[in-house]
Amino acid sequence: MSWTEEKVAKLKELWGKGNTASQIAEIIGGISRNAVIGKAHRLNLSAKIKTRTATSNQNFDSSTNEKNVPSRRGIKRKFKSLIIEKDFEPENPKQLEELDENSCKWPIGHPDEKSFYFCGRSSLKDFSYCKLHLLYAYQPKGKKDDVTEKEENAEFIEKKIQSA
Repeated sequence: MSWTEEKVAKLKELWGKGNTASQIAEIIGGISRNAVIGKAHRLNLSAKIKTRTATSNQNFDSSTNEKNVPSRRGIKRKFKSLIIEKDFEPENPKQLEELDENSCKWPIGHPDEKSFYFCGRSSLKDFSYCKLHLLYAYQPKGKKDDVTEKEENAEFIEKKIQSA
């Protein structure tokens, strides 16, 4: 396939309008998407068309944000209320066979040990864990990498449990 002046002119026109490489290849005909991308690169056409990305991304972002914002805020509020609330019910040790939908499934100990069991407290709706173990399991974004702070929190929680 050779690029004629007509095809190059059509490529520049369609690229400027914001068409995708696949669309341009289909319109011009007889060339692949990769050929369009390669030629656009050799012609130094802009890598991203601002008009296309600005309009398409705005529509996409607004539709996804509208759906996800309430649920994210709801989860944050749930966890904030857990941190403030400090009254945890006592453990109700259960074996695997005894677990049900409303039991906390946080493992205690090592599965090879005889003393291994699951927490067994009442789990929160839509979660597998009780209030206390949710604090362990779900860390705020960016906190997972900060091991020292996590270890300090674990020690603090263990002291609270022992003193209760």
